Amino acid sequence: MAHTITPKVKRLRTKLKEPCEIGWCELIDLPGFGVKNLHAKVDTGAATSSLHATRIKPFDKNGQQFVKFTIPMGSGVPDYHCEALVYGQRRIKSSNGVMQTRYVVETVMKLGPLEWVGHMTLANRQSMIFPVLIGRRALKRGFLVNSARRWMLGRHEER
Repeated sequence: MAHTITPKVKRLRTKLKEPCEIGWCELIDLPGFGVKNLHAKVDTGAATSSLHATRIKPFDKNGQQFVKFTIPMGSGVPDYHCEALVYGQRRIKSSNGVMQTRYVVETVMKLGPLEWVGHMTLANRQSMIFPVLIGRRALKRGFLVNSARRWMLGRHEER
């Protein structure tokens, strides 16, 4: 199943009215890619959020740069084949200290009570436990991180 994010992503509310407490790991939905309940690690040390993607291939479409990629789901669940407009590229220092240039895509993210348009870098996070990393730019929308708790917004069976 292929999901495409078009250049004109609907603008949603950008901040919470009241702070929302979250744990150090939560479930996140990426409705634009058709993906729900991805395990995400909250990382206040990372500026930008990151998504585990494989088979990342840039291509041109109508004079604009897009990227095709796969979101591997594992455990017998079909992978998601997606494409998105390239928002840009960023040099990121990975967890092992190596600098990488990554594609940045703009997509809708849903965490608890808030759904917003934000940026994610695409990276192979196969060696990581969590397929999504939620960075500071997403967290500044009104989330308070309680590092002693997890799954404060619910788990698979509760959502």
